[in-house]
Amino acid sequence: MQHLQHHIDKQLDHLFRNEYAKVIAILTKRYGVNHIEDIEDVVQETFLKAMKLWGYKSVPDNPTAWLVSVARNGMIDLLRRQKKMSLDTEVTVKENQEKEKETMLKNEISDSQLKMIFACCDPKLSQEYQLILSLKLIGGFSNKELSEALMKKEETIAKAFTRAKKQFRDKVQFVKVPAEMGLQSRLFVVLRVIYLLFTEGYATTSGSQMLKRNICFEALRLALLLRENEYCKHSNLEALIALMCFHISRFDARMDDKGELVSLDQHDRSLYDQDLIQFGLHHLQYARGSSNKPSNYLFEAAVSYEHCIAQTFAETNWKAILKLYDLQVRNQPSPMGKLNRIVAVHKVHGAGQALAELNELAKGYDYEKIALFYAIKAELLQELEHPDYSDELKKAISLTENDLIRKHLEKKIG
Repeated sequence: MQHLQHHIDKQLDHLFRNEYAKVIAILTKRYGVNHIEDIEDVVQETFLKAMKLWGYKSVPDNPTAWLVSVARNGMIDLLRRQKKMSLDTEVTVKENQEKEKETMLKNEISDSQLKMIFACCDPKLSQEYQLILSLKLIGGFSNKELSEALMKKEETIAKAFTRAKKQFRDKVQFVKVPAEMGLQSRLFVVLRVIYLLFTEGYATTSGSQMLKRNICFEALRLALLLRENEYCKHSNLEALIALMCFHISRFDARMDDKGELVSLDQHDRSLYDQDLIQFGLHHLQYARGSSNKPSNYLFEAAVSYEHCIAQTFAETNWKAILKLYDLQVRNQPSPMGKLNRIVAVHKVHGAGQALAELNELAKGYDYEKIALFYAIKAELLQELEHPDYSDELKKAISLTENDLIRKHLEKKIG
């Protein structure tokens, strides 16, 4: 019974991630932003209904169509109860629903999600609210995942989401892809949303999974969807697509047969997806060729490409990687960018210099709650045969909420 429940829970998580945003987007496009909270309630009810039914019966051939149909019926019932829908509207919606049963989905989902992501990134909302709305409504993020992604407390996120929804209702009347200038002005926030969505899938912050592949592929799908609009074609988008392709290409090498994390130096590089690497390279070259001001996506993609093309860990071109990090830090300094750069400093200039630079870095930014900071410090101290290395490693372990990463770090103490 417990095994069945675990299977159902995993299925629900997968379903929630893949379908939630699609159903929210379709209903919001149809019924309007002012019904956003009703839509959320109806969609959550629909998913609970689905899991009760599908836990004991087989999943329908087209689960998305089932979910959309049930959610739409739920909205009609709710609006009827609230007396917000006239009989004429109800009949029209039902007629349209019947017509769409067979033909709907791919185009409608793509169209609705694209409109939804641009509506969430409306400049009338603060950038914080744009990110929170997007990641909650499009990414299906929990408050915990959001607090990790945006480095804020869960309680703060929950309150901000409530306020963001109110502003969304009051200030954003329509769910639509804006005209050329409006679209371009929102593009950079939209790209950041997709980047954060991908990052949460690629380096899951908590729980027992290292990778949430479906989130990563959803982020890539949204980026490729943007590319279909001529006004979204931008070097930053190309670089982001390249970055995601290079990371995804290494998925199969990141976990072993026991489901444990494999560090980069132990990767079986024959498992890297060469087709994805070539696809990513095409977008990386396009980004390089069309960029006036390189973005951090471009530098991150170029670093990931270096890891993809190294035949062995020993052959990694760390000097090129360090140069890319130097350029990134100069271009757009960020605490995490500077921290990642220390790994390359270690490989090029040795543990002593890397530790000196790490300590200097800690003077300018509080890394107190960043597990990676302590993990890097522990590795440097261990190489320098410093007895404090295990204390730093224990700090990293205590700050790590992902079970697999914690287990990986605990092995180092052993």
